[in-house]
Amino acid sequence: MYRGVIIEESLKDRSILNAVRIIGTEIESVTPGHRTPWLKEWTLDEVEVEDNTIKSFVRKVQNAIETEHKSWFADFKGEQDHYIVFPGKVFFVDHRRNDSYDEAIAYGVALGIPKNQIDAIRSTKK
Repeated sequence: MYRGVIIEESLKDRSILNAVRIIGTEIESVTPGHRTPWLKEWTLDEVEVEDNTIKSFVRKVQNAIETEHKSWFADFKGEQDHYIVFPGKVFFVDHRRNDSYDEAIAYGVALGIPKNQIDAIRSTKK
């Protein structure tokens, strides 16, 4: 089983959420530090994805992330591995090795994602 968080407002096609189990939803105010001035709040859905559907779901997320604002990502962590999904690129890392995140974090920062947000994926809970 994989767990992750998807920001609904990052999706151009929210129907992909029908393919997963949403286990929690939180609406959060957006601050200047989030670098998303086009939003006042966002909706964070914590989801579970079955092992046998994770690869196809990751592709759906990659295609569903809106690209007008390139600073979006989603991530899904399993027992040993972690998918980090950006529009146009997916990283597959071994979450037991802290250094395996370096390339994904650098990529996210280059897209304009605040370092503290993207760096937090190292410690996201499964």
